[in-house]
Amino acid sequence: MDQERKRNVGNRYLIVLLLVVSIFGCKDDEKTVVEDIVEVVEEPKEIIEFGFNVQDYVVKRDTIRKGDSFGEILERNHVGYPKIFHIAEKAKDTFDIRRLQIGKPYTLLCSKDSLETPKCFIYQPSLEEYVVINFQDSIHAYTSRKPIKYVEKTATGVINSSISQTLEEQGLSPRLAYKLADDIYAWTIDFRRLQKGDRFKVIYTDKYIDDTIYTGVHNIKAAYFEHNKEPFYAFEFVTDSAKGIIDYFSEDAKNLRRAFLKAPVKFSRISSRYNLKRRIAVYGFKLRPHRGTDFAAPIGTPIMATANGTVIDSRRRGGNGNYVKIRHNATYETQYLHMKKRKSKVGEFVKQGDVIGWVGMTGNTGGPHVCYRFWKNGKEVDPFKQKLPEAKPISDSLKVEYLKFIEPIKIRLDNIHFLEDVFEEQNQPEQTIKQNNNLISLNH
Repeated sequence: MDQERKRNVGNRYLIVLLLVVSIFGCKDDEKTVVEDIVEVVEEPKEIIEFGFNVQDYVVKRDTIRKGDSFGEILERNHVGYPKIFHIAEKAKDTFDIRRLQIGKPYTLLCSKDSLETPKCFIYQPSLEEYVVINFQDSIHAYTSRKPIKYVEKTATGVINSSISQTLEEQGLSPRLAYKLADDIYAWTIDFRRLQKGDRFKVIYTDKYIDDTIYTGVHNIKAAYFEHNKEPFYAFEFVTDSAKGIIDYFSEDAKNLRRAFLKAPVKFSRISSRYNLKRRIAVYGFKLRPHRGTDFAAPIGTPIMATANGTVIDSRRRGGNGNYVKIRHNATYETQYLHMKKRKSKVGEFVKQGDVIGWVGMTGNTGGPHVCYRFWKNGKEVDPFKQKLPEAKPISDSLKVEYLKFIEPIKIRLDNIHFLEDVFEEQNQPEQTIKQNNNLISLNH
C-alpha cells in the first residue's frame, strides 16, 4: 500500500514538472525539449475560369430560359434598371444583349457579401466562345475563346459487323466512322458492304476545350483501309490555303472524292425522287412534275453544300420557302429548299460539306425535308442519273510537294501494327487472338 502511495505521489510530481516546463520553458542547459505543434494551413489554389479567379466571387450558373432577357436576369439579382440600361449601352458595340438564346449557359460573378451583387455577366453562345460583360469597376465587354487542345492519336480496328459497332465496342467516337465513310472513302468504299475481316488504321486528332471537355474527332490526318484484301490509303492535304480547301488523296496523288456529295444531309432517306411524270391524288392526279430529290430529315438537321461554289441566291420565296442556291462552275448549280433557317449569304464562297442552313418545313411541304435541285447547263436534271465529274485533281506543281509531304506520314502509318498481327508474331493461341480482335490500339 505504501509503495502504491509513493508511486501516485511520484506521478503527481511528474505532472507538475511538465506543466511548469510547458509554461515557463526550459533553460538552455537542460536536455528536455518541448516542441511546439504547428498546424500548416495551405493557401487555397486559384481557380481560373473565363480569365477570373472564381474564388473571389460568389458564382451563380444557369441557362437562358423562355422569357429571360439580360435585364430580367440582372434585375432579379438586385441590379436596378438604370444601371442595367447603362451597362447595355456600353456593351452594345461588342455584343447585342438581345441575342441571348434559350438553353445557352451563363454565369454571374457576384460580390462576397450579404447582397451578392453581380459584378460580371458571362454568356456562352458555344462550347468554345464566351462573352464577358464586366461592370465591377468600369463597364467593358469583350468576346473570347476557351483554350483549345488537340491530341493526336492512332487507332486500328478489325471489322466483325460494321465499322460503327467496331468503334463503339472499343469506346471510340462514332465521328471517326462518319469521317471515314463520308469525308474520305465515300466514293471509294461502300461502307454498307464491308466484309468481315476488313481492317483499318488511322492517324487522327481529338479536340478538347479547357483540357477537359471532349468535343470529338477534329480531323483525320491519314488512313489505311483494307477492303476485300485491297489496300486504300488516304492522306489529308491542303490544296488551296486561301480558301481553306482540304482534300484526301491516295498514295499516288489521286483525289479520293468526287466533285459532288451524294446527299446534302447525313443519315436521311429519299422520300421523293426526281420524277417528271409524277401525279398526286390530292391534286386530282394531275401531272405535277417533281424536279428535285427530297431527303427526309428531322427539323434542324444541318444541310450541307454538296460541292464547292458561290452562293448566288439566298432568300424566302413562295412554295420554295427558305432556300439557298449555289453556282459551282459554268456547268453545275444546286438549290436547297424548305429550310428552317438559312446560314449562307449571297456572294459567299462555300466548300463541300459546309453547313448552309437547316432542315425545316417552310413553303409548300407536308413534312420536314430538304428538296435538292440540280442544274446542268441551265436545265434541272436528276443528279443520280448524271455521270458526275471527279474532284479537281492535284496540280502538277503541288504533286511533288504532296508526295514529299506524305512520305514520313506513310512510313508512320505502315509501322502501326494490327493487333492480330502482333499476336500471331508472338505465337499466342488462336482463342487469345480472337479475344483481342475486338480491341483497338490507341496511342496518345
